[in-house]
Amino acid sequence: MAIACTGSVNERTTDAGGLTAAALAEMIGAVVVGDGEARLTGCAGLEAAGPQDVTFLANRKYAKMLGKTRAGAVILGEADTRYADGQTLLVAKDPYFAFRETVVALHGFREHPSPGISESAVIDPSATIGLGCSIHPFACIAEGATIGDGCVIYPHCYVGRDAVIGEGSVLFANVTVYDRCVVGRRVTLHSGCVIGQDGFGYATHRGAHHKIPQIGNAVIEDDVEMGAGCVVDRATVGSTRVGEGSKFSDLVAIGHGAQIGRHNLIVAQVGIAGSTQTGNYVAMGGQAGVAGHLKIGDQARIAAKAGVMDDLDEKGEYGGQPALPMSQTKRNILALTRLPQMMVQFRKLQKRVAQLEAQLGQPVEPVQND
Repeated sequence: MAIACTGSVNERTTDAGGLTAAALAEMIGAVVVGDGEARLTGCAGLEAAGPQDVTFLANRKYAKMLGKTRAGAVILGEADTRYADGQTLLVAKDPYFAFRETVVALHGFREHPSPGISESAVIDPSATIGLGCSIHPFACIAEGATIGDGCVIYPHCYVGRDAVIGEGSVLFANVTVYDRCVVGRRVTLHSGCVIGQDGFGYATHRGAHHKIPQIGNAVIEDDVEMGAGCVVDRATVGSTRVGEGSKFSDLVAIGHGAQIGRHNLIVAQVGIAGSTQTGNYVAMGGQAGVAGHLKIGDQARIAAKAGVMDDLDEKGEYGGQPALPMSQTKRNILALTRLPQMMVQFRKLQKRVAQLEAQLGQPVEPVQND
């Protein structure tokens, strides 16, 4: 059966009349202050919001904008109500999560096409396709692959031999899942992700680099989401693993044999080398790099551009190159900003010492300046 490649982003799930502030507050666990009958139909930022939009304040640095917003209602915490200027408020314990719930209530999630298999999809007869799947034109499902119920496979995806895709997972255009790799349930892989390509494994012998067959696989556990262009190497032996509930931004690279813990948050352009293990609830800022064969403990928070060269056993914040506890990193950065001034002072002292030695009749050794 052919299917059309259609779908919509952020189509509103409510009717044209939207929701009243009171009804929305009940849905998101907030308390209304102001006009509970205000009609709300959409969500927007503080600057762009109009009279029927809901906006939010989760960062106090934007509090001054509350007096200027035209929003029909503002979600904020109780401590921030003092910044409001006559708007209808939805007071919540966790404003950012309450806003998330509001977006779901008023807009819903991206809608995928109705179930069906395109006549242009290439599916090996030995593959198993679950109920209610959508498989788009030019997707290729190889021999022995298993696609769970309710999966969506967009155009030009490739699911390799004996690979498994769990129920409810979504593979956007041009995703590749190599042979024998496992993708769990409710996983979202955005365009260009590659799961299970060969790891960077070579044995150097007499100056030549000889490829080591990568006989392991890659396993992506349930409820993982990866942004565009993420790559996860297959293991040399065993499995490279990304833990349940972890979320990646774009262009994240995971080396062969790495073990990523549960509910990690990894931001764009992070690279984690092979055989490294991260604990649960680890967060890494953009462009952080982690060397191989290291262990990072639960709840570690690694700043952007940090270079992790040693194990980080304790939870806490780390930054710098090499990565150190953030308090020490800040002191190092502060000292570095003072370096030009310190060099000027040092040269003046060198000159003064030379003058004193000359007055005392002592030989002066030449000063080497780099």
